[in-house]
Amino acid sequence: MATKKIAVLPGDGIGPEIIAEAVKVLDCLRDAYGFQAEMETAPVGGAGYDAYGKPLPDETLKIAQASDAVLLGAVGGPKYDTLDRPLRPEQGLLGLRKALELFANLRPALLYPQLVSASTLKPEVVSGLDLMIVRELTGGIYFGQPRGVRTLPDGEKEGFNTLVYRESEIRRIGIVAFETARKRSKRVCSVDKANVLECTELWRQVMIEVARDYPDVQLSHMYVDNAAMQLVRAPKQFDVMVTENMFGDILSDCAAMLTGSIGMLPSASLNEAQKGMYEPIHGSAPDIAGRGIANPLATILSVAMMLRYSLGAPELAERIEQAVSRTLDDGLRTGDIFVEGCKKVGTAQMGDAVVGHLRAMAK
Repeated sequence: MATKKIAVLPGDGIGPEIIAEAVKVLDCLRDAYGFQAEMETAPVGGAGYDAYGKPLPDETLKIAQASDAVLLGAVGGPKYDTLDRPLRPEQGLLGLRKALELFANLRPALLYPQLVSASTLKPEVVSGLDLMIVRELTGGIYFGQPRGVRTLPDGEKEGFNTLVYRESEIRRIGIVAFETARKRSKRVCSVDKANVLECTELWRQVMIEVARDYPDVQLSHMYVDNAAMQLVRAPKQFDVMVTENMFGDILSDCAAMLTGSIGMLPSASLNEAQKGMYEPIHGSAPDIAGRGIANPLATILSVAMMLRYSLGAPELAERIEQAVSRTLDDGLRTGDIFVEGCKKVGTAQMGDAVVGHLRAMAK
């Protein structure tokens, strides 16, 4: 296997701490499994602004573009909230998505059986949960033009954003969703607001057209408000959910809490060539940064997704997932998933435990 190039972008807040544990896992794969990879670290987000005066430094973008995959920690923090919008950390993330054409965001919500009691829902509602949210990532209201804040003739200010999608954008994310469903339980639920928004009326029409090429996959439709309710009422009814950018942003965080903690969930953002950026779906958590208590498992599981989708090593992805499961079997828990009877550990201890199981499996 050719040597893979991985751009490592720790970011802000707890980003450097959780990325350090993911790097331990990658180092273990090189040492114990012969996985050939080169890692290059660069600043992004607030760290990019601090170092170079902008959230996506030119050199960071070059490194990301030259890599086979990007591993990202988290960006943002209150110290940057007063910056002009183009200079805020989140613009670095959006810039990467745009420059790398990462239009498909895959966000699994998998409840490990060891964490059933950590979910806020009843065990009978969430036990066995395994769904995938496919979110369109480069269009919609987050990127639509025109946008801004203007002053009306009477002196009052007005903010405006534009929700816009081209047929081709909808079609390609639909194909990703149906292809994903074919490898799972062959059910796609397309989430829209077609009764109110013309843009998502088109979304529904295109999804119906895409479904004709997948007669083995069942397509259903659901309004986004009902989808949010159903995620809490009966989440196991879903297999693959596909939706536009803002709806997906909201619903994926809702789904995250079904699993016990947002600290457990990875994500993949892919372009048409399967090059991807991989990151935990949680934020930079500046309130706990530097305390060594953040949960690194979502970031470690993001490495597993990276191996599966971009680096051509699905067997190593499975090893990581097994190692995480065995670590949970050991009763080790960071604070966000801790319950009585388990052992509370810190960020580095959790990462070391996963690496320990990985090494044991290699013997």
